[in-house]
Amino acid sequence: MPKTVGIDLGTTNSVIAVMEGGEPVVIPNAEGSRTTPSVVAFTKSGERLVGTLARRQAAVNPENTVYSIKRFMGRKFAEVESERKIVPYEVKAGKDDRVVVHVPAVDKDFTPEEISAMILQKLKTDAEAYLGEKVTDAVITVPAYFNDSQRQATKNAGQIAGLNVLRIINEPTAASLAYGLDKKANETILVFDLGGGTFDVSVLDVGDGVFEVKSTNGDTHLGGDDYDRRIVEWLAEEFKKQNGIDLKSDRQALQRLTEASERAKIELSSRLETTINLPFITADQTGPKHLEMTLTRAKFESLTADLTERCRGPFLAALNDANLTPQQIDEVVLVGGSTRMPVIQQLVKNLLGGKEAHKGVNPDEVVAVGAAIQAGVLKGEV
Repeated sequence: MPKTVGIDLGTTNSVIAVMEGGEPVVIPNAEGSRTTPSVVAFTKSGERLVGTLARRQAAVNPENTVYSIKRFMGRKFAEVESERKIVPYEVKAGKDDRVVVHVPAVDKDFTPEEISAMILQKLKTDAEAYLGEKVTDAVITVPAYFNDSQRQATKNAGQIAGLNVLRIINEPTAASLAYGLDKKANETILVFDLGGGTFDVSVLDVGDGVFEVKSTNGDTHLGGDDYDRRIVEWLAEEFKKQNGIDLKSDRQALQRLTEASERAKIELSSRLETTINLPFITADQTGPKHLEMTLTRAKFESLTADLTERCRGPFLAALNDANLTPQQIDEVVLVGGSTRMPVIQQLVKNLLGGKEAHKGVNPDEVVAVGAAIQAGVLKGEV
């Protein structure tokens, strides 16, 4: 019996889950990680890398590393002017003014669907190796605000990857399913989703197992990556003060700074301070230089205070569009690894007048888990 999987195809990271004995299980990839970076790269020799390996060389090989491809899915070239300027790889117009990405290492143009299919293909292959059986059918999630063209592009990506896409469902709906909120009678749910690259707030109504999106708002350029970048900038600035060397102009150093900054941010969610230690980060006439700095949670929160503040507007706008007060929200669901930051959890609690969010399902995995549950329902396994 081939397996039906649930896939969260994210801007920054993707996750795949399956129903095993009536329970949703997240499937680790070949590298042993439960999340796979949504990154595709081509090396100088033309070899294709997907996931962690692609992300690890992103700063060193920027023009051949495609990330955040979800931002270009189902969009016309004319619609993506601002997006185009942000990414280091070349985005150009293909046929019918559709977006294509040019990769110089293989001198080829790829559609966003083809790039997304490479990510889906890795998820599928790794899942098959782990389960020991074929994976054919999938439920894939998309943001609630995706239009028909963006949804169709996602479906096409699944088909290119060799998946039969049973259904495309909204990410906030999937997150609600993961917490069994479809079982509730008439409730109002707020889903607060702060991912790696995007921020979405959705208000849903649920009754008799049917979800209705009441409103959706957000900031498509706010996420955990921005928090990492603030640490990178702080480290580079402090290092420059001490040593007079700008690390940001050195691609190798920048890659290490970026990875260390993400680790530091993650540690500060459970600890009050962390040490960032990067030996041999660079060298000058006097010899090698090492970077060692301590970052406290308080300092981190002050470096990123304006980012956290940017979550407030869309949150209030989503409530306003649904004609609701914070008191009328029955359930709160946090989605995205960035909602692990204590400062974000506190913000949500304050905005909702002290209401506690649902805990228990990993925020990185909650969307894929919900998609797997939906897949099980469609297959009659649940």
